[in-house]
Amino acid sequence: MSSALTPPGLESSNAVASSELVNGAFSLENILGENHDAVVHAGNEMSAPATGWDEEDAEKPLLEGYCVECEDQPAEVLCETCADPYCEVCFAAQHRKGSRKQHKSKPLAHKKSNSAKPNGQDSVVNGGLTNGAGEPMTVDGLDNGDSDDEDWERVVPGPSETTSAHPAVGARVGEWFVDRSKFIPLRLTLPERKYLRLLEAALTVSEYTDKIDTLGFGLSKTKRIVYQIRELCAIMSGLLLSADYKAGQELFTDRDFKANAEFYQTVFELGRRHKIMNPDKMRTTYGKLIYLLQDSQMPAVMDLLNFSCVKPIKTVYSVLEEHDALDLLRDDLITVATKEIYSEGRPRRDVQKDIKSKERAIETLSARYSRNGLSQENVRQCLYSIGDNHAFLRANRDPCDKMIAYLKEYFHPTQTKDPHSSLAIRSGKGGARLSHDHSKQYAYVLQSLTLWREILHDMFRLWSLAEQDLLSEDIPYRLRDTGQGLNRVQAAPKTSRMMHSILHKAQKNVGVWIGSSVIHMGDHNVPNALLFIDKYTQIYRILLPICNTLSQIDTIATKPALRSYIDNDFGSVENCVKEILGDFFRHGFDGSGADNFFDAGSCIDGRLTSAWNWCSSLEKKKYFPVFLLAGFVGFDGEW
Repeated sequence: MSSALTPPGLESSNAVASSELVNGAFSLENILGENHDAVVHAGNEMSAPATGWDEEDAEKPLLEGYCVECEDQPAEVLCETCADPYCEVCFAAQHRKGSRKQHKSKPLAHKKSNSAKPNGQDSVVNGGLTNGAGEPMTVDGLDNGDSDDEDWERVVPGPSETTSAHPAVGARVGEWFVDRSKFIPLRLTLPERKYLRLLEAALTVSEYTDKIDTLGFGLSKTKRIVYQIRELCAIMSGLLLSADYKAGQELFTDRDFKANAEFYQTVFELGRRHKIMNPDKMRTTYGKLIYLLQDSQMPAVMDLLNFSCVKPIKTVYSVLEEHDALDLLRDDLITVATKEIYSEGRPRRDVQKDIKSKERAIETLSARYSRNGLSQENVRQCLYSIGDNHAFLRANRDPCDKMIAYLKEYFHPTQTKDPHSSLAIRSGKGGARLSHDHSKQYAYVLQSLTLWREILHDMFRLWSLAEQDLLSEDIPYRLRDTGQGLNRVQAAPKTSRMMHSILHKAQKNVGVWIGSSVIHMGDHNVPNALLFIDKYTQIYRILLPICNTLSQIDTIATKPALRSYIDNDFGSVENCVKEILGDFFRHGFDGSGADNFFDAGSCIDGRLTSAWNWCSSLEKKKYFPVFLLAGFVGFDGEW
């Protein structure tokens, strides 16, 4: 049989090969024997590495002391079962479910021993379920053993990491302002606002993204780059000509863009800085600006321009560090100089007293820390910028705190007195995509609001990382149809890492996690870091009108005719508030708002999609007239 299948010329060579490989290597006896792992193919060249297209690169050795998963963060936890070191975030992500959930861990030598417990139910009080006050929470149908519902994820509760707005007046500030100021952009001066208006005007009339982000048939890559250069040069030339006619004439004459590189970098940096401090500004022009700068970082474009259009954002920390004045951020008087002054419900005399004390603190600090190169006006600018950060937190983050307070005040974590007090939802009813009983929905809403709060508290840092990802020279983008038009799909490793860290902090604060913890970034749901940031800057547009309406219902009810309307339709003012909150907590977090379950549901971004879907149906609600009586204009209006 073998002679029939073997070519005549190969019989002698096969015989020689079989005689040579009896003891080593490649024989049927060795392959089928017990020592088959030691078999080496005769023609295998061990010294030559694989170079095929489908061959993986050789694994790089892990640096000692770093996480085995992300490989760029210091290791903090050692999994005794896996025998691998992890950072805290990666350990929690890799040991969420399944058999890994029961793995034991211990902190490494440089980590405080506050989490040296098995990552299972034994280290969680009552299954890890707590209410908003941190008290153990029991759930009907959930015993101390493993639940059949995989939506419940027990998380080892750590010390509360919920961050406050700023240190109290008169308290020791420590390093709080130092860490915070690294991501607080410097407020624009009056001369800088002149250039900002020029930039906005140029971007408003520009059709940059309309011309670049298209699929042009028959256009080569070279031609597309030429179009990018022409559009970019036209915008920059117009900016310089508007700001300085003489310099603009020289630019048109010599075409020397490199000589004016500092001007272009400064003008583009002003627009980026202004947008971060004012998310409601530059709604249509910021996207053009970022995409323009993103294209300017391409090697082919930079070779033609001979300079980069991108420079680091000027922050409070960078200005003070340049002039060796960081001690300003550790001065306890800074809490008085940067505090917000509220007038609601306070006598005018107290408000004026706070204003004068704040002005005195600003003048004292500006005189104390002014030095060569750092004028008193520069110090004031830094203090005003920190105050702007507090104003941003009040408008964006504080509505999350108010909604959490409403949830705890009007609804019990586990018990319901009547159907109106129940937050239970069922898939297919009222547009819901999820099925939760009251206790599960209560925890789901609480953790979602807590996560939003933590994201908005670190929004400036997230924005800084998002721009680093968008403007990176090493991370190219792909123009793809994501189902919502052509979008630039680009990975965002730094932003994603920060989001996982924030998610881990929120999970530790609430003690339990329900639903998916998937963070969409760089896919068809959230194509790039710009759209991710844009999604979460809209949270205050949802929550702030609701909070304003709820706070004004008592004032509306003081008028007899309106009080009669509320009593007839809702029974009482409290019932009116409860109905609005109950409907929002049920159907603003029900997984709706997308064409399929994977685009909404219970993932991190799907929660925000559900809230937007609830906003779009507000006009159909029974209580919509109450919103109108409270001055509601829209979720994109002025409040």
